[in-house]
Amino acid sequence: MPPHAPDLDYAAFAAELDALRQRLEAETAPEAAAHLARQARWGRVCSALGYGTAWLAPNPVSAALMALGMSARWTIVAHHTSHRALDRIEGVPAHRTSKGFARGLRRWFDWLDWLDPECWDYEHNRLHHYHTGEAADPDLVEEQLAWVRGHRAPFWAKRVAALLYGATWKFTYYAPNIFTLYRRELKRRAEKRPFDPSQSTTDVDLVRTWNPLSDDGGAFWRAVVVPYLGLRLVLLPALAWPLGAWASLSVLLNTVMAELLTGLHTFLIVVPNHAGDDMHRFDCPTTDKAEFYVRQVLGSVNFRTGGQLNDFLHGYLNYQVEHHLWPDASPLLLQRAAPEVRAICARHGLPYVQESVFRRFAKMLDIVIGRTSMIQSRTVPKSERQAIA
Repeated sequence: MPPHAPDLDYAAFAAELDALRQRLEAETAPEAAAHLARQARWGRVCSALGYGTAWLAPNPVSAALMALGMSARWTIVAHHTSHRALDRIEGVPAHRTSKGFARGLRRWFDWLDWLDPECWDYEHNRLHHYHTGEAADPDLVEEQLAWVRGHRAPFWAKRVAALLYGATWKFTYYAPNIFTLYRRELKRRAEKRPFDPSQSTTDVDLVRTWNPLSDDGGAFWRAVVVPYLGLRLVLLPALAWPLGAWASLSVLLNTVMAELLTGLHTFLIVVPNHAGDDMHRFDCPTTDKAEFYVRQVLGSVNFRTGGQLNDFLHGYLNYQVEHHLWPDASPLLLQRAAPEVRAICARHGLPYVQESVFRRFAKMLDIVIGRTSMIQSRTVPKSERQAIA
């Protein structure tokens, strides 16, 4: 494959980004923790209003508020906290750092979700972010859903199936997938085998992980399924029992609706981030930070940015280019960096892709159903750049 940008000055591009990050880190540090705490409060308010009215009757308003609270807790609070966004800020409480958030008993207070925090840290923070668009990337849509792309069903049927899948993807695919990948990684470490970046992550047996009689399945049920469903479908509806059986049933039904709605919402704002016929995938790992930077731009897409409500509804995943350049940056830094990163990319001739989330969702669906394909790309490795110099 020919290099995508043969005339790009990798060193100069990386230097501009490093300087920008250093300046914005100093500028945003005093506000970053308060900004993230404010996003967390917005999510808590949504959850409180949703559950506070869920006992009245099954209704889409309560369910939507509950769903939005769950989405925000994952995509904004847990996401950036686990990426160490606040770790370097003095005075931040331990439970708002990556080492304290949702760890041990704090998982029940900070983030009890389908996604086990340790498993997600490995799958997302390490595999996905540092192997974006490679075979080892477990979030490479074109690779993970190759069986759908190759299926002989008509396009319309594949689209319908993808939309139905979107409502349940957190527990039918994502939760068991990250759990199994992490257990596989623990086994590799115990056996002291080297990490193989060429190993595909598409071979996870999700049925086995959901089977409580299997080794992986039994561990998955104990660590994830029983605690989560026990809280959402048993404990919380039971709290409404003093108000009557109808109130308790209403909370249960609204919770089920909220699960489906948060599935659709997160599927919309998460999955299209690195999919489309204008997005790149790569054949090997990066060789240095400059190449890493280039790949994050070529393999990531932003949605519409700007405005506190808009960014909150997008879970701050609308700043995907900036987030992939600097995974450990705070949401506030990403927000302020976006216009300058776009300008830097323009000066160096790199495409900075930004479209509405709905347009990107349509492009992602075209990849899923096999109507289009991603760009097979090659960035210039450090050794090749040194040889030219």
